[in-house]
Amino acid sequence: MTGELLRSTAYFGERQRSGDRFTADALLDLYTAAPVVASVVIRGIAGFGPRHDLRSDVTLSGSEDPPLAVTAVGPAETIRRLASETARLLPRGLVTLESVRSADAPLPATPSVTLTAYVPRGRRVSGAPAYVAVGDVFRRHRFRAAIAYLGVDGIAGGRRRRAVFFGRNLDVPAVVVGTGPTDRAVAAVDDLRSMSAVQLLTVETVTTRTPPVAPLPDPEVRRKLTVQTCATTRYDGVPVHRALVDRLREVHRTAGVTVLRGVWGFDGDAATLTDSVLRVGRRVPVTTIAVDTPERIATSLAVVDALTAGRAVVTVGPVVDAVSVDRDTM
Repeated sequence: MTGELLRSTAYFGERQRSGDRFTADALLDLYTAAPVVASVVIRGIAGFGPRHDLRSDVTLSGSEDPPLAVTAVGPAETIRRLASETARLLPRGLVTLESVRSADAPLPATPSVTLTAYVPRGRRVSGAPAYVAVGDVFRRHRFRAAIAYLGVDGIAGGRRRRAVFFGRNLDVPAVVVGTGPTDRAVAAVDDLRSMSAVQLLTVETVTTRTPPVAPLPDPEVRRKLTVQTCATTRYDGVPVHRALVDRLREVHRTAGVTVLRGVWGFDGDAATLTDSVLRVGRRVPVTTIAVDTPERIATSLAVVDALTAGRAVVTVGPVVDAVSVDRDTM
């Protein structure tokens, strides 16, 4: 696949229902029928939605309502239609549209890009999980950072692939996101194209530093802020991502913030962060995501600077469209 694509992402609570079904199930049926090129469901660990009800990895259990991020990638016309249908299905949450392109096309003429590789989470490459093999490519080409997320559900090869607790989950989607200079990304793309486990590779433009975000003429324009930290990095005695969620509740009054936990990643030359059942305390990468107006994103950047003291990878990227949904379903 070549050329321009769109990515739609819906952020909402896992136990949310659309009619008599869980919303996530309704969305994946919708995306399977469309069909989309790829879709992945990632379970979050903290955040808040339009009503600012706080969810945290301190209090959440498997029977409660963790946040979900449900992503679909495909041709622009298809994804625009699906984003509208997603917003109609969603009782409460946020739906975004972002412009991406296939990495088969020329890379954008910008200083930095983000590459996103979709792989089967249970497949292996030269003895290592596919998501680790992709991450190693990013590290070898000296990317600024990378993070791998394991999907709990999704669509690959036109079929729905749902994870089960006791199973290898070979074909359930996983996503690896790497951010680095565009000149290094060219060689990384060549390496990833030769990796059979990579089912889709997309590229998008981002800013990888934290300058003031200038106000835009259209107040409805949105931008996406992502902050990658280690789950054990602390501010004032608590993990930074929890402190960020708490402080950002004062800034983002219309939409929300979601924290996603990775299973593998790195930041610059620091040691690799990876999950382990034998470790007390999870030294894994986490990403805090906020979508809002340029003015609020600028305010958020000041909050991020104050709480992370430079111990984070921060990116800001454009959002084509976003809608916050809050229907009274009680």
